[in-house]
Amino acid sequence: MAPDRIFYDGHCGLCHLAVRFLLLRDHRGDAFRFAPLQGVTFEQTVPPDARRDLPDSLVLQTPDGRLVSKSTAVFTALCRLGGGWGVLGAVGLAIPRALRDLGYDAIAGVRRRLFGRPADRCPVVPAELRERFEP
Repeated sequence: MAPDRIFYDGHCGLCHLAVRFLLLRDHRGDAFRFAPLQGVTFEQTVPPDARRDLPDSLVLQTPDGRLVSKSTAVFTALCRLGGGWGVLGAVGLAIPRALRDLGYDAIAGVRRRLFGRPADRCPVVPAELRERFEP
């Protein structure tokens, strides 16, 4: 199965933590590719009209090009990890989207205050993991 692409806000500490979380749990290294929302990969693969409606946090692009965001992106990524994380993701997706996104938006509203802004746009990762990142 082709990897999902995770677009993340390169200016958000919480998004960097989410990327690190997924990197550490994708043991085979084939579930995800990562690229910043501010990067060329996002600009070249997501049409301008679609970009306009996306939040500046986590966006997941499936291999067939479908885009999901907010809580759906988070729980879909957990499903992709499988195991206990997959179960948690499936349970999360069973909650009505409006309710899930209410919680997501509440956290997103304070994420910069709580988690700060990283010094650079890309998470610092070991060299062997850098191949999973796109510009």
